[in-house]
Amino acid sequence: MNLQEMISKLDTANQFKVLSDSYQQIEYAWGNDFDLSSIDSSKVKNIVLTGLGGSAIGGELLQNYLRSELNYPYTVNRNYELPIYANENTLVIASSYSGNTEETISALKEAIQRKCQIVCVSTGGKIEEIAKANNIPFGKLLKGYQPRFALWINFFTLLKTVHALKLVPSQTDAVNQAIDLLKRKAVELSKPASKAVEIAEKLLGFVPLVYAVSDYTSVVGTRWKGQFNENAKQHAFFGYLPELNHNEILGWEGYKTQMNFKLINILDEDYHLQVKKRYDLTSEMVRKAGAEIIDVVSHEANAKLRLIDMIYLGDWTTYYYAVMRGFDPTSIDSINYLKAHL
Repeated sequence: MNLQEMISKLDTANQFKVLSDSYQQIEYAWGNDFDLSSIDSSKVKNIVLTGLGGSAIGGELLQNYLRSELNYPYTVNRNYELPIYANENTLVIASSYSGNTEETISALKEAIQRKCQIVCVSTGGKIEEIAKANNIPFGKLLKGYQPRFALWINFFTLLKTVHALKLVPSQTDAVNQAIDLLKRKAVELSKPASKAVEIAEKLLGFVPLVYAVSDYTSVVGTRWKGQFNENAKQHAFFGYLPELNHNEILGWEGYKTQMNFKLINILDEDYHLQVKKRYDLTSEMVRKAGAEIIDVVSHEANAKLRLIDMIYLGDWTTYYYAVMRGFDPTSIDSINYLKAHL
C-alpha cells in the first residue's frame, strides 16, 4: 500500500486538507475583531496565558515569537491555579479551544476572584458562558477542528490580542508574511516527495528525541513532541539547550542499553555562539554513542517565519509518520477516556 492509499484509508477526518488549508486559520483569526475596550493596558504589569494542550502551545509560541518585542513578564500556566503573583495588574488570557477544559475554567474563576484583567479565547462552552456572565472580552475561535490542529487560529488570536492592546509593536506585516509562508509550504509539504515524508520515513522504528533551545525554539520542541504523541500515538521526548548539557547529556553514555532513539536537532542562525558550539559538541557525543541525527533548519528571512516554518514541518512530519505507522492521525481515544472518567 503506497502513502496515498494509506492516507485515504486512515485519515478519516481529512486532516490532510486541514493541514493544507492552515493559512486560512491565520486569515480568519486576524480578521476576527472583538471588543477589548474594557482592558486598561496602562495597568498591565505582567501576562499569564492559562491553558492546556494545543491552547498552551499557542501561548508558548507567543512567548518565543515575541522574544525580542514583549517587554512584560510572561508565563504559560498549565494548571488549575494561577501563579501567586497574579492580581489586578495581571492580564490573564484564558485559552481553551473547546471552552470546557477544567483546568482553564478553574484558573479563570480564580482570575475573576483576584480581579485580574481577563481575556477569554475559545469556540464557546463554559468559557464563553463565564465570559458573558462577567462582561469579559471574548475572542471567538472557529469551530470544527481538533484543538491541536487549530494552532494557527489560537496563536494568531493571541497575537492579535496583544497587538490590539498595543502591548507590542504592530504585527500586521509579519502576519501577512506568515500567510504567504503557509500557502507556499502547503504546496511543498503536501507532495509525496516532501521533506516531511523524508523525515517520517527516517524515523520509522525509532523513538524521536527533539533538542531545541530555551526561549528561542523551545515551542518547536514542545510541539513536535506533542504531535508525535497525539498524531502518531508514539512516545517522544524533548530537551532544551543549554540546560540539557548539564544533565541529560550523560544519558548518552548508557545509550546502547536504552531505547532506540533518533535525535532531531532544531537549529537556528540566531542562537548564541556558545549554544551553536554546544550543538556541535552534543551531536558529536550522540553520534559516538551510536545514534543517528536529523538536523531541522529553516532558511526563512526572519526568526518569526522560521518558528512557524519549523512547527509546520513538524505537523506534516508527524501526520505522515502516523499513517506510515497505521494510525488515524485524528483519534485521541486515551485522552477522551481520561476526560470521561475525571
